[in-house]
Amino acid sequence: MRRAFVLLAWLALLVSPQGCGTIYKTAVDERSVGSQARDVEIEATVFKRFVDDPLVKAADISTFSYYGEVYLVGEYESQEQINRAVRIAKGVPGVRAVTTYLLPKRANDTCGMTDNLGLMAEVKKRLIKDTDIWSTNVEVKVVQCHIVLLGLVGSPREVAKAEAHAKAVPGSRGVASFLKPVR
Repeated sequence: MRRAFVLLAWLALLVSPQGCGTIYKTAVDERSVGSQARDVEIEATVFKRFVDDPLVKAADISTFSYYGEVYLVGEYESQEQINRAVRIAKGVPGVRAVTTYLLPKRANDTCGMTDNLGLMAEVKKRLIKDTDIWSTNVEVKVVQCHIVLLGLVGSPREVAKAEAHAKAVPGSRGVASFLKPVR
């Protein structure tokens, strides 16, 4: 059953719009294929449990996993929702730690989806242009115009350069970096 779940998660990634270039992304990822598969399984399991939970809103919280360290990024409506999301993530086999970057939902926020998408596109464009960074190893999430960087990169220099690119984007309310060098 577990093997089938991992296979389905990998297949879903390969055929999804985000999966375009997944073979390339897998090849340049700093993790082994086995570690990547375990992290995909963790992400899929957390997401499924969020979907099944009446309090946690899966559409509001994105899940990322690197070597079993889970990052929950998004928005929340109540402290109870945060607590439940963290408890759910910690209950998934293979999860070693949970870190959150969650902002309270704001009614009438001046930063909307179009703003978030524009900021994400600008950060990704800058990362792609920089030949010193494996841009595919940097996940970019934007929440309420706050740029969040996640992933495993090859060196502290890549971390610093990626952070500098994100901080240079006009319109951002701030940058949070969870990038880690592996060498």
